[in-house]
Amino acid sequence: MTKSRNKSSKTQSSDQKLNIINAKAAVIDLVAREHWVCVPQELSQEKIRSFGCTTPDLLLLADWLEECGITSVAMESTGVEWIPLFQILSERQFKVFLVNAKSVKNVPGRKSDVLDCQWLQQLHS
Repeated sequence: MTKSRNKSSKTQSSDQKLNIINAKAAVIDLVAREHWVCVPQELSQEKIRSFGCTTPDLLLLADWLEECGITSVAMESTGVEWIPLFQILSERQFKVFLVNAKSVKNVPGRKSDVLDCQWLQQLHS
């Protein structure tokens, strides 16, 4: 009996969609040589973009987020790579959330930086 009850609850929860609480939320997946950024589809023709890690690239990233009307950003706190971007985004008045990279990597089924970015954006919104 317990097994059938667990199966039905799994089916029900996988069919449910997450409610959007913040429609102006973006996610940045920090990678060694580039940062993948995902915004809600409604805010930009390009839902996902990649940016380099230099200061000019980070400023372009922040410009794009402003153009999209983003107010909240979540990103992984990997090593020290997040610090310059965090400073730029904070100075521009974005609400920045740091996500534990180890916790995020334990989520099954995600195999690429783009998929990571999309999944985290869905969770953050």
